[in-house]
Amino acid sequence: MTLRTTTRLERIEPFFVMELAKEAGRIARSAECDPARGGEPMVFLNIGEPDFGAPDAALQAAAQAIAGRALPYTDATGLAPLRERIAGWYRTRFGLDIDPARILVTAGASGALQLACLALFQAGDEVLLPDPSYPCNRHFVAAADATARLLLAGPGQRFQLSAEDVVRHWTPVTRGVLLASPSNPTGTSIAPEVMGRIVQEVRRRGGVTLVDEIYLGLSYDSRFGQSALAHDPAGTDVISINSFSKYFSMTGWRLGWLVLPPALVAPMERLAQNLYICPSTLAQRAALACFEPEALAQCEQRRGELQRRRDFIVPALERLGLAVPVLPDGAFYAWADCSAHSPSSWQFCERMTRRAHVALTPGRDFGPAAAERYLRLSFASSMDELRTAVARLQREIGGRGSGDNRASGP
Repeated sequence: MTLRTTTRLERIEPFFVMELAKEAGRIARSAECDPARGGEPMVFLNIGEPDFGAPDAALQAAAQAIAGRALPYTDATGLAPLRERIAGWYRTRFGLDIDPARILVTAGASGALQLACLALFQAGDEVLLPDPSYPCNRHFVAAADATARLLLAGPGQRFQLSAEDVVRHWTPVTRGVLLASPSNPTGTSIAPEVMGRIVQEVRRRGGVTLVDEIYLGLSYDSRFGQSALAHDPAGTDVISINSFSKYFSMTGWRLGWLVLPPALVAPMERLAQNLYICPSTLAQRAALACFEPEALAQCEQRRGELQRRRDFIVPALERLGLAVPVLPDGAFYAWADCSAHSPSSWQFCERMTRRAHVALTPGRDFGPAAAERYLRLSFASSMDELRTAVARLQREIGGRGSGDNRASGP
């Protein structure tokens, strides 16, 4: 007997890059990548995960929590002291006065996006997103039975939506926009004045602006490192999604948060109670320590290290003929054009995995517009690994503008 699945699943595309990641893992375990057998280890620049791990203070706090009393359920909205510390971070880092009651701690940013989409979107609704954008974001929309409408966003607008896009493409069924600033995969942010105009145009149409800000702490340019919440001081129609995964390097702890308009807190709390009861108590107790001065200082040091890596890798890619049209001002990704070497980013990345033993991410998952032209490189790995990767890529593809398509062959 074949079990029936819902038509909803037909709108959720596979995460294609994971197939290439599995192949990279297979090769990494083979003799050709075994140093004991004369092989060269795989360099993984395909996964967006900082190599630092949680701040020392968070690890110590987790150990103390485990050694202490039992870890009971918390409120579905999260520990009150944690919500207060998050609000304090917005005040000191961004100059925003956020009521802790507007903050809902979630099971990762993915949990936050799921709650937001289920609460706000339904069948027949349409949500505007840029192409390129993180694939799971459009799938959260689809999982709520709404339609994610991808709009081409090229380098001239920093691979981000503009207010003009909103005006041009808004229809009677459009419910809002889902943005990311800084963005995965491009590492580019929406300029504050552009964000302000987007919020204004969405508001005029009675919509909602959702902004994925999980990389906001990893901004390298103060002009861009501002929250979209600054454009909604009354807490009317802007929702910010954030996480402990990136700036605080706590990926596997699965802890995020939402900043909501007051009217949405109770409905979202009701959803959270039923979907996952509460976020991890252990992760929350560890996260409390993230806002201690020594932990924040450590995170700032790491942000500086990531900027140093960016300043190394982007010019290196340019010299290899892998143009980065817009300098990433945040996150830890470079969105590079590989068309000088191959007509297919998938084939290029596959070849680099097999030949250079450097795992990269082709553009296919991030939207159809530039799927064949662009690849994503994560510079969250160490400088030694980045230097090794550049040397191997140089070995395989040569310098700028080789144009011989060697990387697309068998």
